[in-house]
Amino acid sequence: MPGGGLREIRLESPRGELAALRGGTAGGPRLLCLHGWLDNAASFLPLAPELAEFDLVALDLPGHGASAHRAPGHDYAFADWIHDVLDALDGLGWDRADLLGHSMGGAIACAVAAAAPSRVRRLALVEALGPIAGDPAAAGTRLREAVSARRALAARAPRVIPDIDTAVAARLAASRMTPEAARLIVERNLRRVEGGHAWRSDPRLTLPSQLRLTEETVQAMLRAIEAPVLVVAADPSPPYFSPDVRTQRLACLADGALEVIPGGHHLHMEQAARVAVPLRRFLAA
Repeated sequence: MPGGGLREIRLESPRGELAALRGGTAGGPRLLCLHGWLDNAASFLPLAPELAEFDLVALDLPGHGASAHRAPGHDYAFADWIHDVLDALDGLGWDRADLLGHSMGGAIACAVAAAAPSRVRRLALVEALGPIAGDPAAAGTRLREAVSARRALAARAPRVIPDIDTAVAARLAASRMTPEAARLIVERNLRRVEGGHAWRSDPRLTLPSQLRLTEETVQAMLRAIEAPVLVVAADPSPPYFSPDVRTQRLACLADGALEVIPGGHHLHMEQAARVAVPLRRFLAA
């Protein structure tokens, strides 16, 4: 058992095996959880006991945790995540489910709800409402830098990490979160190699994105969402999800609600009991 009463499962998909953690109540309301960028299914371990009435599945998105990486020569295009989630639902035998997404996982969940509305009953989001938008004027520069980084990736030597504490420290240097939360994510994201450990996550995930949607396009996508939506946002907010952007995007939803909780970006890990209150209320409706 990885902790939190969850067990490891594997799901077959056309583009490689998907790993996940499953727990809660068999036959309960179906809840598929999608983690943030460079996180993994373990980011939902603190929240899982608070949502014990659900048949909860926390997915390792491709390239993360124990899931397969994209095939050699391929990249992680945003639209492809939609099919990964639909493949996971198919693998579970779920025709419809609630989605709970954090950060990048929330952006993906929004895209799934817009693209396949019949598969999503309710949409709960933590620190997300659509993907990060880009400045159209910077598209050329972004594309040039992304292609250059992609071509240079093969020259990178894999990093050997001597111990878990060093890996946790590296994660804390890149993300503002508690050491306890970082350790949960890091422990699932390490594999043993000679001399220590290495990251399991696909190095291609660290590359800059080649293209970003404009804010107008993101808002148009949000207007296509038919499911009720709850956004749980942290205060203070990150610069890419400012209160102004959040308000404008909420106005695009047919049925949207907002809960603001003091805390950091990983508040679903650091304040699981507090975050679970609005989540349970919303998902039980």
